Amino acid sequence: MSYQTLTVVALTQETADSVTIHLERPDRQPISSRPGQFLTLILPCGPGGKKERRAYSLSSTPHEAPRLSVTVKRVPGGLVSNYLLDTVQVGQAMEVMEPLGNFTLSPSPKAARSLVLIGAGSGITPLMSILKAVVKTEPNSHVLLIYGNRNEESVIFQRQLADLEASTNGRLQVEHVYSQPLKPAAPHRHTGRLNRTMMLRILEQRHQFPAEQAEYFMCGPEGLMIEARAALDLLNVPDARIRRESFVASADVAEAATAQPNGHGDVTDNPADNTKTTRTVTIQYEGSEYLIEVPAGKTILEVALDQDIDLPYSCQAGLCTACRGKCLSGKVHLDEREGLSDSEMKQGYILTCVGHPMTDDVVIEIG
Repeated sequence: MSYQTLTVVALTQETADSVTIHLERPDRQPISSRPGQFLTLILPCGPGGKKERRAYSLSSTPHEAPRLSVTVKRVPGGLVSNYLLDTVQVGQAMEVMEPLGNFTLSPSPKAARSLVLIGAGSGITPLMSILKAVVKTEPNSHVLLIYGNRNEESVIFQRQLADLEASTNGRLQVEHVYSQPLKPAAPHRHTGRLNRTMMLRILEQRHQFPAEQAEYFMCGPEGLMIEARAALDLLNVPDARIRRESFVASADVAEAATAQPNGHGDVTDNPADNTKTTRTVTIQYEGSEYLIEVPAGKTILEVALDQDIDLPYSCQAGLCTACRGKCLSGKVHLDEREGLSDSEMKQGYILTCVGHPMTDDVVIEIG
């Protein structure tokens, strides 16, 4: 896992409670990233200057290199978001982890696809990265963004979205939905909750986005994700065409709450057989091997960090995959597996931040 020290080179105030932080390496060399990935910031804002980690989706795209940009929205009671919005300055140095995440798209100039992006609030951030990349690199593709907010003043990237929509000759269409609009309803503007009925109404009016052929990316609060999935099920959209990112919203909530066989290890969904108080886990990381004793109720990552083993991690909620490792033997129970694909699970991958050993022969390879 690569760590970098970046410099804040610019700040953009997006709304009253959100700011985009633009970062570059001091030597201005580019850092590899993909549209939709996230950047983990490591900041000395905990008690006594303790370093805290939070992952924020990139709102920049690879063609904006060497600049990486993250957009942070203030969370009431959120330790890191408040620290950033209250103290960040141009010229400040920040330690970060390399961009990570599987909620991505690979732009291709030859592509001719229909993309539907569904988001609300700060869930716009990775969607912004994806739509900018497609608009920039795929002249034959069309993008529909359905974006829900409380009102007009809470729209992150409002000016950018308007400018992009105006400059793309219809290739980008933005549908704003306001639950509590400040201005009287205007023609072709949607007011009310961004629920399945609203989404179906919008999608059925967009014939250039045929439901079963379009690709869907959604990011936002869990309630939105449930409603969006229900709408797509009614339209018979295949699972393979739907991508979802829970990370942004879940990271906000987590922050506020804190103011197999055949050579592979097994991942189990049944913690009931974990009757032993403490189990031994072997961790292989960066050429070293560590033996740790993990008691019931503690995660593998928690114990490793308590013993000053500097394992990679970020969200600590089983969503971002920064702590991903491969279980070479033994069984591990995961409290949450949202961040792992079915293929990764079958290959024996686990997440140490939500992983509990179920047997005494657990060996995990990280890196």
